[in-house]
Amino acid sequence: MPHRSSQELNDSLAYIREAPSDGGEVKLIVCRPRSEERKTLTEGYFDCEKGLVGDDWLTRGSSSRAGGEANPLAQVTVMNSRVLEAIAGEVRRWPLAGDQLYVDLDVSTENLPEGAQLAVGEALLEVTAKPHTGCAKFTRRFGLDAMRWVNSKEGMKLRLRGINTRILRSGTVQIGDRVTKTNPS
Repeated sequence: MPHRSSQELNDSLAYIREAPSDGGEVKLIVCRPRSEERKTLTEGYFDCEKGLVGDDWLTRGSSSRAGGEANPLAQVTVMNSRVLEAIAGEVRRWPLAGDQLYVDLDVSTENLPEGAQLAVGEALLEVTAKPHTGCAKFTRRFGLDAMRWVNSKEGMKLRLRGINTRILRSGTVQIGDRVTKTNPS
């Protein structure tokens, strides 16, 4: 599939901004058992210690941490499904983005500031301050225009590339589950 142009991506912003601010829906769950491997799930278990069970988040670790251990502030990445529609088109291409949860929800900094909590199925996630940005793999899969778009000033404000979260309460999440903002205790 050819990559979307800057104009095509910008034309989708009105639709993206119409995403629900609360009461969204889980559209896709993706497990990454190994690097470059994706497995779509109808249901996943999100564990406070392990992340999405079956995903390689814990074993892969993070090159941005001194000891290379997994970053607890990037345990689960969540992306607005409307953005993926604009960038990737067909749902079968969405897993290429490399996130675990794709939701129809406004994930902008205004709607979900650091510390905001999301009830997703039985799990509870907390939005962390760690930015989620487009990288070389994202550019290779979706094009330079898409990477520049998600990393632009407006893209960062809307969090077009998604958000990093950590799991506060373990639980099962299924396709179709509601995503609801909760008040931090």
